[in-house]
Amino acid sequence: MNLSEILPRLTLEEKVRIVVGVGIPGLFGNPASKVTGVAGETHSIVRLNIPSARLADGPAGLRISPTREGDERTYHATAFPIASMLASTWNREIVESVGKAMGEEVREYGVDILLAPAMNIHRNPLCGRNFEYYSEDPVLSGEMAAAFVKGVQSQGVGACLKHFVANEQETNRMSVDTIVSERALREIYLKAFEIAVKKSKPWTVMSAYNKLNGKYCSQHEWLLKKVLKGEWGFDGFVMTDWYAGDNPVEQLKSGNDLIMPGKTYQVNRERRDEIEEILQAIKEGRLSEEKLDQCVKNILKTLMNSPSFKNYQYSNSPDLSAHAKIAYEAGSEGVVLLKNKGVLPLDEAERIALFGTGQIETIKGGTGSGDTHPRYTVSILEGLREGKFCVDEKLAKIYEDYIEQMRCKEDYKVRRDPWGTPIRPKLPEDFLKEEQIEKLASKNDAAIIVISRISGEGYDRKPVEGDFYLSNDERKLVETVSRIFHESGKKVVVLLNIGSPVEIASWENLVDAIVLVWQAGQETGRIIADVLSGKINPSGKLPTTFPMDYDDVPSWNFPGEPRQDPKRVVYEEDIYVGYRYYDTFGVRPVYEFGFGLSYTKFEYSELKVFLEKNALKISFAVTNVGNFAGKEIAQIYIKAPKGRLDKPLQELKEFHKTKLLVPGQTERISLSIPVKDLASFDGGEWIIEGGEYEIRIGSSSRDIRLKGTVPLEEKRFNP
Repeated sequence: MNLSEILPRLTLEEKVRIVVGVGIPGLFGNPASKVTGVAGETHSIVRLNIPSARLADGPAGLRISPTREGDERTYHATAFPIASMLASTWNREIVESVGKAMGEEVREYGVDILLAPAMNIHRNPLCGRNFEYYSEDPVLSGEMAAAFVKGVQSQGVGACLKHFVANEQETNRMSVDTIVSERALREIYLKAFEIAVKKSKPWTVMSAYNKLNGKYCSQHEWLLKKVLKGEWGFDGFVMTDWYAGDNPVEQLKSGNDLIMPGKTYQVNRERRDEIEEILQAIKEGRLSEEKLDQCVKNILKTLMNSPSFKNYQYSNSPDLSAHAKIAYEAGSEGVVLLKNKGVLPLDEAERIALFGTGQIETIKGGTGSGDTHPRYTVSILEGLREGKFCVDEKLAKIYEDYIEQMRCKEDYKVRRDPWGTPIRPKLPEDFLKEEQIEKLASKNDAAIIVISRISGEGYDRKPVEGDFYLSNDERKLVETVSRIFHESGKKVVVLLNIGSPVEIASWENLVDAIVLVWQAGQETGRIIADVLSGKINPSGKLPTTFPMDYDDVPSWNFPGEPRQDPKRVVYEEDIYVGYRYYDTFGVRPVYEFGFGLSYTKFEYSELKVFLEKNALKISFAVTNVGNFAGKEIAQIYIKAPKGRLDKPLQELKEFHKTKLLVPGQTERISLSIPVKDLASFDGGEWIIEGGEYEIRIGSSSRDIRLKGTVPLEEKRFNP
């Protein structure tokens, strides 16, 4: 039966049921889903053979329950690297392969739509969900999201862009009013979604919790109808975030097609059943049946492509072994080498003293709906052991015993958050005596110190010790180990097992190398071992700026006013987000956007730039001039001429990751940038101001290797 045949046969109440979810399956007395742990389901209409569709979380992997009552089988899913780490690869192909693998797990476990990717902007390093988001830059975010969506949807299931839009904090996320100019919206916050919508055609978009300039995003007609569906031509359906907004009738009228998860009254006693509210609104003439029909059409025409509608017989047996290899490969390309005074890679015979509780309690990813339930997670200690490193086992046993003892104490017992994720309170790191460290330095060649952080849904980080800054005990560990090992002429390496930036500048000079290993999912330990040994040459680059100090961050008013209970947050920095601010106003970060070292070196040459029709054509060469095989990420920034509009010093417009280049090998790169991508938004239209545009080819935003210019005439475009 096709859509034109279904719609006339639906009763009014059946139509309303289609636009409202069933409530969270298995909670609050709601019936359980066939797939335990899914986030939501749509209503089925049995008499017309319309099945329910199942929706599940996961930017870092499908999030369903690994066990089921009365069932001996397990239903584990792969834990992939977090989105910030995927963005650090700058590799569309590897991100698409992650999407394909995740999409296969979605399909084979009986799910129809994956509630990913999450693609809000890293406006501030303290956002609790930055690990789920790609970057501070809209082009990198949009390209990564588009690649991911293509991969997921190649498997016959749907992806969902979220959270649309300006949802850059967790504090009061369900009510805070985000005040932002249309220019900043268009150039930064909407731009990433626009790229993903146009390039990958996602099945669904999720409207955000927050208000945007006074209206809830899920009830924002300008945002959903004019921009998303009108200007961009999005033809899937829009769903709310779970329990978002305050008026289901306004949501439907504003272009929000599906209200999720349904039954908001189960968590908010001031609300009624959405189905009742919508039926009453139609009866009273406050909502037309024509508008309801359009929402139903948008939902059904999309869901008719889903496995459930096609009666797909899912196997419950995705290829987890193959997907583990993809998770490893993706993480391998996302490790960022921040500092290396010639101490890495390590020699296989070097003896290693491993410090920090994170070597055992390694963080695979963040908490909340971005959490995953894999078959295993390889810790850093396990990875080094598996990699045949000469690990000081006596020290490892001290750490194992210490963690076991401390976790029995009331203050440090493992607890679970509302999503069921185990939360391990941070343990003191300075329990070793100096005499112990001196003995360790005498019999080992290198110290490796693990610094870990975790954050997640529902709360933001803090600019305090133990979070953005090292705690006193962490600082003491770094200072003491560095001093004692250096006195013996030994190496000191720090591994950052984190989801978003921490302060580094105050202790950077104490150590010889710093490796940003992010939260790499289930393969974290193996990836780190292979980076330290040189089997992997780090090729990741930062998708977000690491500031010298939190006081340098342009979004100074995060998370809004009043500070203790924000009602509104004004994006005062406007378009000057991340490197756009640091570069334009001469504020030096500790590590800039796009930065990342390698065990080898690359040279850039032979730049050619010319205008052909409506595109900039750019070609250049990258040569490996070092001693290791490696990959380079070339970044193309455009510097606009001074004109009537204020503009950032430069903006990323394209990028390219080379193939693996052996020493002496050259790759010639040709790229094309549509001229319209150089436009700025000016009160109702896009404008390219006339003049000389500088094309800047860099290894990072502050390491520009080649420059060329091209003259452009003034042009204007409608949105």
